[in-house]
Amino acid sequence: MSLTKAQSEGITMSSGGLYSLATKGAKLVIDAATPLVTEAIESLPDSCMADGFTLSDMGCADAGTSLSMISSAIDTVFRRAPGIPVSIVYTDQPRNDFNALFTNVHGLGPFDTYLDERKNIFPLVSATSFYRQILPAGSLNLGFSATAMHWLSNKVCNITNHVQAVGAEGSELKAFRKQASSDWRQILMHRASELKPGGKLVLINFGTDDQGRYLGNTGGINMFDTFNQIWLSFLDQGRITRDEYENMTLPQYYKSVDEFSAPLVDPDEAVYQAGLRLDHIDTRIVKCPFAEDFKQHGDAEKFAAEYIPTIRSWNESIFHNALSDERSLEQRREIIEDYYNTYQTMVRESPEGHAMDYVHAYMVISKVS
Repeated sequence: MSLTKAQSEGITMSSGGLYSLATKGAKLVIDAATPLVTEAIESLPDSCMADGFTLSDMGCADAGTSLSMISSAIDTVFRRAPGIPVSIVYTDQPRNDFNALFTNVHGLGPFDTYLDERKNIFPLVSATSFYRQILPAGSLNLGFSATAMHWLSNKVCNITNHVQAVGAEGSELKAFRKQASSDWRQILMHRASELKPGGKLVLINFGTDDQGRYLGNTGGINMFDTFNQIWLSFLDQGRITRDEYENMTLPQYYKSVDEFSAPLVDPDEAVYQAGLRLDHIDTRIVKCPFAEDFKQHGDAEKFAAEYIPTIRSWNESIFHNALSDERSLEQRREIIEDYYNTYQTMVRESPEGHAMDYVHAYMVISKVS
């Protein structure tokens, strides 16, 4: 089924600046991608930088996780072309917390900003999804996105036995795979239009590696199975209905390397014909920082208290929206609080194996001149 307008607008990250504070791992992922960004800038043809430099950060949330990367990108641009005007275009869906973004970018919150010691930098904002063209044709030097493009444009169906496509089977899994394929091509076609000849994309996306590992499933307790286990227990207890259980379907899909690569290497594909080429792809695991810290301090209560907010930061809105509108807001909030409290108690009482290790495909894509 397609997401309704209300549903799509309800898929939000934690607001009030909490997203970047809660998602240390997302920043580590971007930090690991920074060399790819700087190398991409260094390899741009001179003609691509003749009239200024534009970088887009697509699916930026509150922008806190990418500040260091963008600082490095700007320094790399200035080494090539001192003083060239640099526009940083932050993009996300209309319901994103742009107030927190402005706070972070302008150094009014807990993060240092790249604006303090640099001139001729122009941070801009677009409340436009990457499922649409964001910038004028031929205006983008470098497009960047991290940990965002696994969100599908449509929830094609509810998953009847799980909360995420990693647990889907049969026709339901096939529907998610088909939607993800179509969405990926749509995203790339819009970027092909935006990029200048010789421009680059650095895209860091959740995926499944060649050993079948994906976010929260790298050898310990499967995080998505835990989500489902707790939600199913609420159904068994009569806390939620069957419809509410099934409505809690994350509109996500984790592609394989082959699925990411296909439209970029096949001359018969529209994406390839639009000029995009795959320069590089590899998969990497960034370990869950809270689980790594737990190995050092050994405090299960502290680990649980830090671990659950990073999960909650990106999926609470989906759980909340799965609950019936016929419930009072107070009832819905109580169920959601009980859900995360149950999860936190589980981690506190038996912490071993819990971790949200990040599994991403790191891609560099060029537009041929």
